[in-house]
Amino acid sequence: MTWALLLGLLAALLLLLLLLSRRRTRRPGEPPLDLGSIPWLGHALEFGKDAASFLTRMKKKHGDIFTVLVGGRYVTVLLDPHSYDAVVWEPHSKLDFHAYAVFLMERIFDVQLPHYSPSDEKAKMKPTLLHKDLQALTDSMYANLRTVLLGDTTEAGSGWHEISLLDFSYSCLLRAGYLTLYGVEALPRTHESQAQDRAHSADVFHTFRQLDLLLPKLARGSLSAGDKDQACRVKGRLWKLLSPARLATRAHRSNWLESYLLYLEEMGVSADMQARALVLQLWATQGNMGPAAFWLLIFLLKNPEALAAVRGEFEQLLSRAEQPISQMTTLPQKLLDNMPVLDSVLSESLRLTAAPFITREVMVDLAMPMADGREFSLRRGDRLLLFPFLSPQKDPEIYTDPEVFKYNRFLNSDGSEKKDFYKDGKRLKNYSMPWGAGHNQCLGKAYAISSIKQYRGRETVWQLHHHQPLLVTPASACVGGKGC
Repeated sequence: MTWALLLGLLAALLLLLLLLSRRRTRRPGEPPLDLGSIPWLGHALEFGKDAASFLTRMKKKHGDIFTVLVGGRYVTVLLDPHSYDAVVWEPHSKLDFHAYAVFLMERIFDVQLPHYSPSDEKAKMKPTLLHKDLQALTDSMYANLRTVLLGDTTEAGSGWHEISLLDFSYSCLLRAGYLTLYGVEALPRTHESQAQDRAHSADVFHTFRQLDLLLPKLARGSLSAGDKDQACRVKGRLWKLLSPARLATRAHRSNWLESYLLYLEEMGVSADMQARALVLQLWATQGNMGPAAFWLLIFLLKNPEALAAVRGEFEQLLSRAEQPISQMTTLPQKLLDNMPVLDSVLSESLRLTAAPFITREVMVDLAMPMADGREFSLRRGDRLLLFPFLSPQKDPEIYTDPEVFKYNRFLNSDGSEKKDFYKDGKRLKNYSMPWGAGHNQCLGKAYAISSIKQYRGRETVWQLHHHQPLLVTPASACVGGKGC
């Protein structure tokens, strides 16, 4: 054995002993601590492979609050939905998402904003997604879905063109959403300008989708050399497509975009960094709507009773509309807001599929109260994590047969929205959390729901007007051809 190898082994042994000697111990008043069997890594491999299964196992072992070691970080996991409010409404000075958000912005999207404040950004952007602006977005989304959906069918020719339902849903929602927020080629719309909108939005989607598939590796920092090269190429392409100079030529830009660009300019952000921020916002505003619409359609197509109920609700509402279907230029917001059956189907679909982590950085040593009267000490520098996918969304005490899709689960017997769900005999405030909660609840929730409903609604309007289906099977979507 050479001296170099011997010294290397000795150094590794000393490092291992150092890690073992510095392993954390549980203090009185702290949650149960599980370090795993691998120094520093802890449970990182299990957590990364299947977080839901791992956290389910930890809950059975330790209860509804525990701390685990994950890749050198100590993460306290809270799975008691009655206690979530104590976390999501805690002041930023104690539990903060800012640092983690900035970290993800820089690592994934290469965005660095001077003096960035999430609360200031939300205050600036929130009005552009509500009330009159929401109706304007709804009108624009309807027109752009028509451009994308019906235009694609006519340009597909007389033969069949099949793509996966996920790609179909993702493409339609992101392209129409991009045109809605970032603007169209020209007004008034012409056949030529709409064809250009279809081509341009398709370019944006296919480029974005390449980046989207790399996002998990980007977040973990586990890109291969080839992945890094591809990520750089794709990001560069998106920065050009969404550059402020290029967007300046587009018509009918949303108030949301105008306000966001003004916000960036007031911070003194360069044009190049603005383009990066606009790619980040494309992901933030459009990245989840397509997959959500995909799961909604999957459950509807596999559940004829649910599909018939939603279709019946649409037919009833459209029959009372002021205009015939063939003359409709939009689905009025008040109509979209009066769809309890579709609301229930969407809520059930999200309950079964939406699995966001709600994370906070622990800024100071603090005592966190639980709803049952217990109190646990959290250490500064740790991370606090909520995983609503396990509880409340998959909790059998809250939902009977939680793995089963029930389209009317969120409906009362009189057809109104059901809001009363219980755990441990107490009514839950947070019974499903696909949109987040508290300070970090999704600002675009109303816009996203309206867009998904319109996507489903455009298919129903197409069927009722043309007496033929646009979608055919769960496995594929027909986007053209006389057979559609």
